[in-house]
Amino acid sequence: MKTLKIGVMPREQFQRRALLIASGALKPTKDEPKVWFNSIKSLSQVLSEQNMLLLKLIHEHQPKTLMELAELSGRHRGNLSRTLKTMERYGIVELQRQQHTIRPIAKASQFNIYYDISCV
Repeated sequence: MKTLKIGVMPREQFQRRALLIASGALKPTKDEPKVWFNSIKSLSQVLSEQNMLLLKLIHEHQPKTLMELAELSGRHRGNLSRTLKTMERYGIVELQRQQHTIRPIAKASQFNIYYDISCV
């Protein structure tokens, strides 16, 4: 499993950065974060203690379906599905669709967080 590099940068600054990259004025380095949050608050909601325990369950038990994960975690399937879709958007999990089921797969087990206070 991989280490996911995460950055935190205000939305306005991230948009300026994206425009500089698109124009060729800035070239991101390969060690820069690929996943960005616009605040520490939004980061902490996705990487909450409850979600990290869920990620650990996925990693250790490798459930074949969301229903199996719901049983393991004691969480309601609807809530679980919303949480996992959010985590999938950030590359933390993969939701592998197989016929009529969805299999959650943990994609990251460690996180490096980049936060520059000069961006605040």
